[in-house]
Amino acid sequence: MAAGGMGGMVQHIDSKEVKPEVMDTQEEKLRKSLLIFAAAFMTFAVMLWLAIYWMMGLNFSSNVPLGYQAVSVASLIYYMRTRNFEVLRFVQLTLFLFAPFIMQWSIGSSVTSSGVALWALLAPIGALVVSGWKESIPWFFAYIVLTAVSGFFDFYLGSGTATGIPMNTIGVFFALNFAAMSSILYFLVRYFVVETEKIKIQLDQQHALLAEEQKKSERVLFNVLPSNIAERLKNSQGLIADGYADVTVMFADLVNFTQLTEQMSPEQMVGLLNTVFSGFDELSEKYGLEKIKTIGDAYMVVGGLSRERPDYVEDMANMAIDMLDFVARHPALVKRNLGIHIGIATGPVVAGVIGTKRFIYDLWGDTVNIASRLTDDARQGHILTDKLTYNRLRFGYLFEPPNVLNVKGKGEMTSYRMIGRVAHADGPDTAGNVYHLPAAGGAPASA
Repeated sequence: MAAGGMGGMVQHIDSKEVKPEVMDTQEEKLRKSLLIFAAAFMTFAVMLWLAIYWMMGLNFSSNVPLGYQAVSVASLIYYMRTRNFEVLRFVQLTLFLFAPFIMQWSIGSSVTSSGVALWALLAPIGALVVSGWKESIPWFFAYIVLTAVSGFFDFYLGSGTATGIPMNTIGVFFALNFAAMSSILYFLVRYFVVETEKIKIQLDQQHALLAEEQKKSERVLFNVLPSNIAERLKNSQGLIADGYADVTVMFADLVNFTQLTEQMSPEQMVGLLNTVFSGFDELSEKYGLEKIKTIGDAYMVVGGLSRERPDYVEDMANMAIDMLDFVARHPALVKRNLGIHIGIATGPVVAGVIGTKRFIYDLWGDTVNIASRLTDDARQGHILTDKLTYNRLRFGYLFEPPNVLNVKGKGEMTSYRMIGRVAHADGPDTAGNVYHLPAAGGAPASA
């Protein structure tokens, strides 16, 4: 039972003392530490002054420092138990403001008390530091009012040297009061400035880390989405949907991959796919085309979403040829007897971002369906295009005679198989006038 009671007490202390501190911001922690620092300094100064007064036999003024210490220590203990900073702040600022004036009035005048009321300036200064400039205004106003009242007492009711304190002693206390008050204000402000600079450095570091994380997030976003769509998504959270009158869509599907998965470990399978699709990604970057997605072992890319490269149909054809060449030449893919077949179609599409988690940018429309059907009908190492794509490419590329396909959902459709590319004088194909597509599992030939 006792153990249970002790455990409950510990939990109560944790909930009262630890959790509020954890929730504090850096600025709130600084304000609390500044007030505790000032309160501790004042308590020490009061003890010193009390000792000096006792040594000099000035017992008539000892009650004020004793009362100050009692209230100050009580407020600190209350704060340690409850973590109620508002109560501690009000009590300490009230002590800072009234105790020096009461001390002065108990001794006599501002001269005989050696200007002890100067300590009251700590109240508005402390409020300015630990609360804010708006909250410090009433404290400053109260300080001015009490100073005026004290001056009135000095002028009309002051008794000069009635206390019997020698002028040389008064002068020493003037020096002590000014030195001590100046010191506490200096160290209070210095501590505030130093800690503020530390907070600023921490904020700068956090801002730099946040900026770096933002850059990483943006890189991921730009890798997932086309650049213009990523920019729009950053600037707007609304629905993104566009219609394009003319784009070129390509699907590339791996051949023999399903059979290979039965012979490979998961790591080998993912590694092989990564090799293939990373190579395709580099080619899409080379030709300024937009990778849309991978679907299992299929790769989808589109050209024409932006008009920065007007020859996107030719770019797509060149990428398709380079993809065949990449698969035919890469040792790891040749070893696995891996191949691809490609379908390309040109026409209108609808594009947009769907989903709120793991969103994707996708294309819809007849052009997408035609490209997918052409891929299904293409054999390994073949590139099939629709008629519109053929019409755009027929002067710079070689095609077999048209072939009529019976496409599910479309009926009969004319397709064209690309077999080569006409070399240009300033182009890369310097071995001959015609570049022939690589045969399945073989290397390209030139004639």
